Amino acid sequence: MAALLVLVGLAALAAAAPVVSRYDPLLQDRASRFEPPSLRHLFGTDEFGRDIWSRVIHGARVSLLTGAAVVVVAGTVGIPLGLLGGYAGGWTDAVVMRFLDFLLAVPAILLAMAVIAVLGPGVLNAVLAVAIVSIPAFARIARASTLALKEREFVLAGRAMGAGPAYLMFRTILPNALSPLLVQATVAAAYAILLEAALSFLGLSTRPPEPSWGSMLNTGRSFLYQAPWYGLFPGIMITLAVLALNGLADGLQRVFAGAAAGAGATRAPAGARGG
Repeated sequence: MAALLVLVGLAALAAAAPVVSRYDPLLQDRASRFEPPSLRHLFGTDEFGRDIWSRVIHGARVSLLTGAAVVVVAGTVGIPLGLLGGYAGGWTDAVVMRFLDFLLAVPAILLAMAVIAVLGPGVLNAVLAVAIVSIPAFARIARASTLALKEREFVLAGRAMGAGPAYLMFRTILPNALSPLLVQATVAAAYAILLEAALSFLGLSTRPPEPSWGSMLNTGRSFLYQAPWYGLFPGIMITLAVLALNGLADGLQRVFAGAAAGAGATRAPAGARGG
């Protein structure tokens, strides 16, 4: 719940960024360069006199939307691939797994950089690059769940009643595999925020002067002794977002594991009496 509250708070700040920030994140004021944190500028100012608080909360929009978009795109592609490979088996499964192995064989940051090298820098291309990197995780979890469920009685009953493969995969197997996929979605969102920050740090995502946590960290390195607050606050925001998502993933995993254990406990006495 604490992790969820942190995420809700970050999302609320990002959504209300024009309201809760008194300054335009792109407004330059040379007379206010490198002002330390104060009531006037909560997080201080940067080398152009821009308000860092305003830039941080506007940058939250990029990071949080990237995390959400990556989960949607990677899940939309990866989950059907995993369902298809696990349900069909044979050469179909072999082709799907070799494609996933190829994506996994290349380091994530290098694969993302290669995609951006082809498509060009930009936020949308960064989202697509990070989503491609995240596809294998969703596909492998969906495949493993499909392999575990496709011979269960309710799937065999649906098949005996004439249900087609698409119906069995998406209406019978997928709803019963949502628990691990939801946990993976939160983990993937955290990973996407980190990877997008890394790409912004390298200048491959958000283009200056648009605010981004990663680009602010990169610029803040040059003024580490002159204005240590410059890179501190974007780093804190990245840490909070990633820790909150990981904490939410751990909480969901415990909840789902407890629900499964409770369901098993309630079925056990009936089976014992039947024996």
